[in-house]
Amino acid sequence: MSRSARLLGLIQSLRRHRRPVTAAALAGELGVSLRTVYRDIATLQGQGASIEGEAGIGYVLRPGFLLPPLMFGDDELEAIALGLGWVAQRGDRQLSAAARDAFAKVAAVLPDDLRDAVESTGVIPGPGPKLVEARIDLAPLRHAIRSEQKLRIAYADAAGKPSERVVWPFALGFFDHLRMLIAWCETRQDIRHFRADRILAVESLGKRYPKRRRALLKEWRAKEGIREPR
Repeated sequence: MSRSARLLGLIQSLRRHRRPVTAAALAGELGVSLRTVYRDIATLQGQGASIEGEAGIGYVLRPGFLLPPLMFGDDELEAIALGLGWVAQRGDRQLSAAARDAFAKVAAVLPDDLRDAVESTGVIPGPGPKLVEARIDLAPLRHAIRSEQKLRIAYADAAGKPSERVVWPFALGFFDHLRMLIAWCETRQDIRHFRADRILAVESLGKRYPKRRRALLKEWRAKEGIREPR
C-alpha cells in the first residue's frame, strides 16, 4: 500500500468513528503496525488535520478537515475530472465557470505528475443531445434553494398556457437535454416539477418556507422511489 493510500485510509477510518478510537484499533482496521499509525497521525496533524487525542486514550478527527487533493487516488481524480467536465459542458453559465475554476484549483495543488495525469485524463464527458436552454437565469433559483426561500414563478405548460405559482424550491435537476426545478407548489399542495425552459419569470418573495429543504428532498425521494444517499 502506498503512503498516500495509507494516509487516506487512516482519515477515512477516523471519520467513521464519532468517538475517540485507539491507535491499536486503527492499526487493526488498516492492517499496519502501531508504530505506523502513530507516525501517520503525526504526518496528518502536520498537514493541518485536527486530530485530537493521545496514545493509550484514543484519537478523534474534528469536523472541517479538507483532504488534500494530492491524496486522491487515480480513480478519484478521474471522477473529479469527469464530473467537473460535465458541469462545465452542461451546467448553466455560472456553474460552468465555477466548474472550470474548481478544476484549476484542484490541478494547481497537485504534484507535477498527478497534475499532468488529471489535465490529460482519458476520461471525458461525451457530447449530449441539444440542450433546451432556460428562458431565465438559473442563479436565483439556486440561491432560493440554498436559502430555503419562497419564489413566485410565471410558468407555461406544454400547451403554452400561462399560470402563476408560489413554490418552495428545494432541488434543481440537470439533465442532458434540460433543467428541472423541483418544488412544493402551494397551488397544488404537492411536489411538482417545472421545466426551466417553461419558467417565464421569477420573483423572490423574501420569505423562508416552513419546511426544511432536507425534509422536502426526503419526501420527494420517497415519492419517486429514489434511495437516500449514504
